[in-house]
Amino acid sequence: MPEFTAKDIQALRKATGVGMADAKKALVASSGDFDKAVVWLRENGLSGQAKRADREATEGAVAIGRSGDAASIVQLRSETDFVAKSDEFKTMVADLADLVAADGEHAIEQRSTELADMITRLQENISIGKVVRIEAPSDGAVDSYLHLQSGRGVNAVVVAVAGGSAELAHDIAAHIAFARPSYISRDEVPESEVAAERETVENIARKEGKPDAALPKIIEGRLNGWYKDRVLLDQAYIKDEKQTIAKLLGTATVTQFAQVVIGD
Repeated sequence: MPEFTAKDIQALRKATGVGMADAKKALVASSGDFDKAVVWLRENGLSGQAKRADREATEGAVAIGRSGDAASIVQLRSETDFVAKSDEFKTMVADLADLVAADGEHAIEQRSTELADMITRLQENISIGKVVRIEAPSDGAVDSYLHLQSGRGVNAVVVAVAGGSAELAHDIAAHIAFARPSYISRDEVPESEVAAERETVENIARKEGKPDAALPKIIEGRLNGWYKDRVLLDQAYIKDEKQTIAKLLGTATVTQFAQVVIGD
């Protein structure tokens, strides 16, 4: 067996756009020589993938997988929505999501050969995007929400809650899909971001001619509005804006969430 490392495989993949399996085959056939491996890929009809890899993949689809107490999101990227809407493409991303939910994020490499074959057939730059797997807490549940557009998933959310039901997790996931928070609680927001925003709203208030005595209250009020755009617990629930997500949860807590949106 020729000597080469996982980093060598990754480097060849990055340089040529081929899948892991093909990169490994090329290095084996070329006794670990990088340049010869590139030639081997060309000679075996895989060089076109490198050219396609240069094209930007801004379209695609997302899918949600479930297995036991785990849920996953997998994003499969493409150049065009025409390919992303195809049955083959949607089946591939759904299969990948189920695989990740069952066996973990690294299990996606098990389908690298099939993915490479699809790239060759469709003549398009297709690649794996974000891959996430979330397990339910021992005293809670995990659930999800998937927004479809023309039959393909374009906005996927998975949420885990402790001390709550799957129905609650689903309601929170549906809210996140449209409200798009970045953090669960204020404690998660980096202090540098808070400090920068505080300085910005203070400068705005001063330019508006607000009196110094009123500045602290004005700044805190505007910061609260800023938090509501970013922090899940501060947001008004989309189905009942009279209550916040924190009130909706009651004694339950959101332990983790992930959102993947095509085009972001």
